[in-house]
Amino acid sequence: QVQLQESGPGLVKPSQTLSLTCTVSGGSITNRYYAWTWIRQPPGKGLEWMGVEAYDGSTYYSPSLKSRTSISRDTPKNQFSLHLTSVTPEDKAVYYCAAQGGLGYFEVWGQGTLVTVSS
Repeated sequence: QVQLQESGPGLVKPSQTLSLTCTVSGGSITNRYYAWTWIRQPPGKGLEWMGVEAYDGSTYYSPSLKSRTSISRDTPKNQFSLHLTSVTPEDKAVYYCAAQGGLGYFEVWGQGTLVTVSS
């Protein structure tokens, strides 16, 4: 059974780059069934889909975040990462990695990690 675990700094300074890593266990990141996704939830707000990397390495991003977001994978480490540039306090959120299955549902979630943007 696939499990996901986010890791990364909990505090980032304004204008810097937020980088998080999601470690996949119990399965391979090259599994064609899953697409690897990042989702965030700002305090008091709903979930926001940020982007996804498909099994073939193709990436798709939220239009509102596309200019600042990139998702990449490290196949040997069975990890995928999120990079969000030029962060502001509005980027404070709980960041989740998720595995989107073939039917489009987010079948597996990490536990989430809170990232605060502050000087």
